[in-house]
Parts: sequence; structure tokens; C-alpha cells
Amino acid sequence: MSKQTKKVAIITGASRGIGAAIAERLAQDGFAVVINYASSATEADALVAKLQAAQHEAIAVKADVANSSDVRRLFDETEQKLGKVDVLINNAGILQMASLAETSDELFERTFSINVRGTFNTLREAATRLNDGGRVVNFSSTTVAMSLPNYSVYTGSKAAVEVLTPIFAKEMRGRNITVNAVAPGPVATDLFFNGKTEAQIQQLANMPPLQRLGQPDDIAAAVSFLVGRDGGWINGQVLRANGGLA
Repeated sequence: MSKQTKKVAIITGASRGIGAAIAERLAQDGFAVVINYASSATEADALVAKLQAAQHEAIAVKADVANSSDVRRLFDETEQKLGKVDVLINNAGILQMASLAETSDELFERTFSINVRGTFNTLREAATRLNDGGRVVNFSSTTVAMSLPNYSVYTGSKAAVEVLTPIFAKEMRGRNITVNAVAPGPVATDLFFNGKTEAQIQQLANMPPLQRLGQPDDIAAAVSFLVGRDGGWINGQVLRANGGLA
């Protein structure tokens, strides 16, 4: 397939979980998708093979979003193989629970490097390389609205992403580019389950009025709306996709 016959979407952290669900949904929506990953090459390649087997256009690109040169290369490789970028989904992120008093320097640095600097790096690159009429979706978290104990550093990093979102939307004035954030509640992924007891998982699953954990496809559907035709008038907003949790 020749370049630019489809709109091109980069999804960071897309080898598994919510990112993989977004990649599959956007491929079904007609996008050529870039599966960005930092270390999960086997999973990323398997997802690309699955999408290609379904006649979708997909590539995998290894890049650490916390590294600005890696992010430049991510855009370079995308442009070389698929064409200029239309959609950027900033899904890559890490979550490790700890009280503020017990948070190490290393955990603080790692969380902010991936969750904040990673978003900053891709936004800075997108500012000059995204096609006019493009779409950006950052990822926050419903924890920003909940002030949960043991989430201080993670929530702080996501609050920073929420601040960046409307500012970047305004800086894209005149180019018909929308910039929004999705803030999921608890979603049934490895990122969510990691470090939690079964009792904690059940408690969180019961908190939304809909009384279940979100599924990756629930979040992918919200992203699909924001980057699609029907989401074109939504800009500079945070969508709390959380089943009514907060």
C-alpha cells in the first residue's frame, strides 16, 4: 500500500493492555497504526501480525518516550514507512503504588520521566510534525479526581498531563488540531492488577455505580470518538471514562 492512503496514528505503549486495544480499534476504524513499545518486542510484533492478518496496516517501532531522541526517531520511522502523522495517542505510562513517605527518588524520577516527560516529548515533536486537522489524545487518570492514598506520585504525574492538555490545544490554534485527555478509572489490565490484593481489586471494581472494572475496549471506544469525525468539536478537555466513579 502506498504512503498516506490512510491516516496514520501513533499509539505509545501499545504492545498490550489499553494501548493494544486502542491500536486494534483505530485499525478497525481505518487508520494505519504504529505500535510503539519500549521493551515488549514479542507482544508488539504479535499484535502487528494479528492486525496485518486482518488486512490492516500496522508497524511496530521501539522507542522510549522518556528519551527525546527516541521520540524523534519514532516520528522519523513512521514518516518513512507510513507517511506523516495524523493522530498521536499518549498511552505509555507506569503506575507503582507507594505512600509519599515511602516513595524513593528512583520511583519519583521514573514515574515523571515516563508519564510526564514522555508526554511532553511526543507533544513537542507533534507540534511541528502532526498534519493539520490532526488529533492528540493524552492519558490522565481518574485518580486525579479522587486523592487516593498511596497514589501521590502517580497522581501528580497525571495532574501534570491534564495541565499540558488544554495549553497545547490552545498552542495549536489555526491548525484544526484537537488535543484532549482521557482519564480512565480502574481498568482490567496488568498495570491495574500489579501490586493489588484480590480484596483491593474487588473494592475498586465495586466503586463505580456500574459495579465493574472498565475494560480496555471501553477506553478504546472513547479514544475512537475523540479522534473520529464526531469528536471534532471536543478540544482541550479531559474525559473521565470511569463508569461514574468520580
